Amino acid sequence: MEKRLYKSKKDRMICGVCGGLAEYFDVDPTLVRIGAVLICCSGYGIFAYIVAAVIMPEKVE
Repeated sequence: MEKRLYKSKKDRMICGVCGGLAEYFDVDPTLVRIGAVLICCSGYGIFAYIVAAVIMPEKVE
């Protein structure tokens, strides 16, 4: 089975990007969200999150 990166449907707060990254790397979603907030303090983090939200596909179950 191939491991793929998807937006999460169950661990989502805004778009599911952090939840999807947490599922992909098998870590706690809270840690990913804290990291995202720290990265978003720079202007590039917000841009990266928006791009990921647009590009990452939804998981079809």
